[in-house]
Amino acid sequence: MIESTRLTKRYGDTVAVDDLTFTVEPGLVTGFLGPNGAGKSTTLRMILGLNAPTSGTVTVDGVPFTRRPRGLRHVGALLDAQDVHGGRSARAHLAALARGNRIPPSRVDAVLRDVGLTKAAGRRIGGFSLGMKQRLGIAGALLGDPPVLLFDEPLNGLDPEGVLWVRGLFRKLASEGRTVLVSSHMMAEMEHTADRIIVIGRGRLIADASLAEFSARHASRGVTVHTPDPAALEAVLVAEGASVQREGGPAVSVTGLTAARIGDLAHRHRIVLHELAAHTSSLESAFMSLTADSVEYLAGEPR
Repeated sequence: MIESTRLTKRYGDTVAVDDLTFTVEPGLVTGFLGPNGAGKSTTLRMILGLNAPTSGTVTVDGVPFTRRPRGLRHVGALLDAQDVHGGRSARAHLAALARGNRIPPSRVDAVLRDVGLTKAAGRRIGGFSLGMKQRLGIAGALLGDPPVLLFDEPLNGLDPEGVLWVRGLFRKLASEGRTVLVSSHMMAEMEHTADRIIVIGRGRLIADASLAEFSARHASRGVTVHTPDPAALEAVLVAEGASVQREGGPAVSVTGLTAARIGDLAHRHRIVLHELAAHTSSLESAFMSLTADSVEYLAGEPR
């Protein structure tokens, strides 16, 4: 379990993490989400004791991580897949980590096999693609067989097969009772990976809920209608309190009324409908809307 209590980190006048409180439970894949610059990486570094909090506390199974000798046996982490010595082989890199943490050498070949790098074990890391480096970083996180695992943007550079493999790996690790925290700025990916999500923006907590709870609270529901007389339909629906958006041509997007109610009203007013379909906005759209005020850099913003 990871517990953060009023965690704050300041760099001069800049507040990177602001009074952040959350708990990451074992047995679940928890997505740690937010726009770039939201404070996710800084939070992960404080969990691992790489950055000291300005105030507040964060513990792993009730103890600050810095108090644990041979840390890879307690927490496995992938923070930056590029942060490796390019002149070493994959096997040599993992062997060095194993020696420093008193991990049996047999684990090196085991995790190389688990991440699909056995054939590349003797190659220099400098020649690896980003996807291969991500796999090597995951191997390093798994090396000590730890109960707690942290991953920062682990899907970058992976091909579709690699993405599917990582999803399955995270679910397997959580099913074994481990605590799995995965940082990402991509809600669409976490929708397929996480059981629970923590969303932050500008260092502050925005949401902490199960995926189902987040969807129920933030994903909007609406109805798309195709009619040869959109103006007449709009007038009828607005009079009933609906919000109507004309999408051009025969398409109308409606919120505030069910598909059944729209069909009844159209029938009553003799308005022909060619299509009537209820829909729910994607969690990605909900996430983008929720974090819109927390985005640090906006494309096309005025200068």
